[in-house]
Amino acid sequence: MTRGGEAVAVGAVMHALKITGSMTWEITWALILGFALSAVIQAVVRKSTVARLLGDDRPRTLTVASLLGAASSSCSYAAVALARSLFRKGANFTSAMAFQIGSTNLVLELGVILWLLLGWQFTLAEFIGGPIMIAILALLFRYFLKPHLLHEAREQADRGVAGSMEGHAAMDMSVAGEGSFLKRLLSRAGFTSVSHVFVMEWAAILRDLVIGLFIAGAIAAWVPDSFWEHFFLTGHPVLAGIWGPLIGPLVAVLSFVCSIGNVPLALVLWQGGISFGGVTSFIFADLIILPILSIYKKYYGKRAAWFLLWTFFIAMAGAGYAIELLFTAFGWVPDRDGMKVMSEGVSWNYTTFLNIAFLLLAAVLTLRFLRTGGMAMMRMMGGGPDDMTGHDHAAMGHGEMDHSAMGHGEMDHSTMHHGEHSDDGEHGEHGEHGGQANSGHEQHGGHEHHGHH
Repeated sequence: MTRGGEAVAVGAVMHALKITGSMTWEITWALILGFALSAVIQAVVRKSTVARLLGDDRPRTLTVASLLGAASSSCSYAAVALARSLFRKGANFTSAMAFQIGSTNLVLELGVILWLLLGWQFTLAEFIGGPIMIAILALLFRYFLKPHLLHEAREQADRGVAGSMEGHAAMDMSVAGEGSFLKRLLSRAGFTSVSHVFVMEWAAILRDLVIGLFIAGAIAAWVPDSFWEHFFLTGHPVLAGIWGPLIGPLVAVLSFVCSIGNVPLALVLWQGGISFGGVTSFIFADLIILPILSIYKKYYGKRAAWFLLWTFFIAMAGAGYAIELLFTAFGWVPDRDGMKVMSEGVSWNYTTFLNIAFLLLAAVLTLRFLRTGGMAMMRMMGGGPDDMTGHDHAAMGHGEMDHSAMGHGEMDHSTMHHGEHSDDGEHGEHGEHGGQANSGHEQHGGHEHHGHH
């Protein structure tokens, strides 16, 4: 390569890094705020109560599942692992998937980042489109999820094959005890719990967030606008509206980026000309990226993984079309011309002051995490699905236990609530045919009822 060619290459790389750095700086305070709010919610919502509430696929139960998911982890890998754990504990499969969707697409931190990078319209689209996607998925499951496939998924799930972030998904870091929400939150145990959830959530999504920012910066710097204009059919508005929700999930599948990490790329795609509904379906599609599909195969078997792929894809595209039509009818689709990918760098403005304030908050929470046995918990994040069975963050030492004293596979059964069972001992309640428990009610003849069965 000539000296001039080297200079051009270096300039291109620096331009991509500048865009990546600018986007990172722009969203830092919002990420910290979002994860802090999520940590507060998770600190008072006990995971051990969730499975008992998800025993069927009625609309009310699906609503509860999505709301509980929204109060859970935003890491796609942890959400998928937790959904499998709930299924093993007797939760209805459809409700477990609704919980999984809520956990990745209806969380506060995602809404905050969408608002900051793309605008309030995209935040509203996510929170309206999420329930639409769950409703479409529930209908598809009701009519196409056959008993034998459900039985296969149950058998494979009960094998407990490890996927990713199993230990993180199994940890219950909520604050137990009596008292109001505020009293528990402001206690020493509450402070510890919030700090642990905050740092663990960051650790869970950091890799995907960094990858997503670098991919977005590279694409914004190196891919010409003319490519996107042709790819997204921007010269044909009607075709673009049809094409967007279909191609959005496919781009997400190939990006390998999940959860909040795909929001920066969503900004680049929106500027490139993808339809409003296409952006929505792209963000929803973090649950069918290739690494997640591989985990579905481990969790539920090959046939069930294919079933989840095509049903999720239809639900994501369907939600994208619904959002496109709804927001166009109300005139809520934003003007993409006024939106730019950040490339200005750091300057003394409100963003800088907010970043300083929230970085100080993050430092306080991280220090608390380190002083209360947090690193021992961090080492358990990637453990197997049964390694953390029975682990109760709050009941041991009033939420300030020394995790370093626990081995990776140890569990304190004395902290388990009455009626809870470990994963290894609960399979009998599902029946010989892997039927889904219905919160202690009727077993429905050994399998879940779905419409025309």
